[in-house]
Amino acid sequence: MFETLSDRLTSVFSSLRSKGRLSEADIDATCREIRIALLEADVALPVVRTFVAQVKERARGAEVSQALNPAQQVVKIVNDELVEILGGETRRLRYAKNPPTVIMLAGLQGAGKTTLAGKLARWLREQNHTPLLVAADLQRPNAVQQLSVVAERA
Repeated sequence: MFETLSDRLTSVFSSLRSKGRLSEADIDATCREIRIALLEADVALPVVRTFVAQVKERARGAEVSQALNPAQQVVKIVNDELVEILGGETRRLRYAKNPPTVIMLAGLQGAGKTTLAGKLARWLREQNHTPLLVAADLQRPNAVQQLSVVAERA
């Protein structure tokens, strides 16, 4: 899902690189492509509308830096809005007073939970913790095998 969204947004931004300045038509076309990319990634329609409205407002506003080319301007605006809509600043993990700290990953099938579990385990190991991965999806064929492969690579 995120790869498709990333590819779509990359193509939108690459079309702006040759422009010298953002015009109304460029902003509208870019926002239309962003809207389509988000909807194809199964983002809720009200969220997409709010997001695209914020991007349009900021792209048309006076805050756009003259030092950046149009693609960089839009990338910065989209990045800032994505960070804002996803909750703002990064939050720290809060560990349990009495170990173990349990982290449960839940989401749609194919959303990347197993991959995230491996990356999280590697990050925790780099932080001098001892992560243990538990496969709780016993209905999906090879779920346990997939998690063990990801854990070995991590």
